[in-house]
Amino acid sequence: MRATLRFAVLVLAAVGLSAAEPAYVGKWKMNVSKSDFGQLTVTYEAIAGGDIKTTMDGQSYTARVDAKEVPTPWGTTAAWKSIDSKTWEVTQRANGKVISTDTMKLSDDDKTLIVDSQMTKISGDPAVGYIVFQRVSGGPGLGGTWKTSKMSTSSPSVLEISAKGSDGLVLKFVDQNGVCDAKFDGKDHPATGPMWPSGWSCMIAKRGDAGFDVEWKKDGKRMYMSSFTAEGKTLTETGGAAGTQERIKVVYDKQ
Repeated sequence: MRATLRFAVLVLAAVGLSAAEPAYVGKWKMNVSKSDFGQLTVTYEAIAGGDIKTTMDGQSYTARVDAKEVPTPWGTTAAWKSIDSKTWEVTQRANGKVISTDTMKLSDDDKTLIVDSQMTKISGDPAVGYIVFQRVSGGPGLGGTWKTSKMSTSSPSVLEISAKGSDGLVLKFVDQNGVCDAKFDGKDHPATGPMWPSGWSCMIAKRGDAGFDVEWKKDGKRMYMSSFTAEGKTLTETGGAAGTQERIKVVYDKQ
């Protein structure tokens, strides 16, 4: 009788171990104070005729400050409007819907650029964020290269990770209802939800028991790479834009 009971306990333990989820499965909230966006840069260039060329994450687009929408390499649109000689408003849309309205303010000494962002979550609730940039080169005025020195948000992003059987994952960016549902098969899978313009896809590769890698593409072109590693109640994402040396570190706390 005791031998039978012992065998049953061993079987149940084995089942429990085999069904254990990877450490990164769960709900995670960004910890802004522990994250590092300090390598990110953006360059603005004045073009003849009043246009402004914006370059970030290795991608560029050109807009005129007349509040008219222009396409961007990310599948979104941007509409620039000049408020005064040191202030601009940029409205960004995805799938025809406003995703952010950014007010860019240049300091009197032309050395600091503050971007205040008004965003709307999928729930309809507002979110406020701001980024402080310090000038790297160029000037006077907006023209030149700027590097992030500080970033804050009233609504840190929430990421839900769930296992898709034993051969895939579902990543859900909760605030904007963006989903990457992919198998570990080395193939591109559509990124879905209102935050993703048409043509975005994701590929997920498992990396040991506590990590995985994600590659994001737009119309088949590699745009971003991220590596996620879970340790205890912390999930760390490292990565950056394809074709650049800029890297970020995003730290998430388990909820």
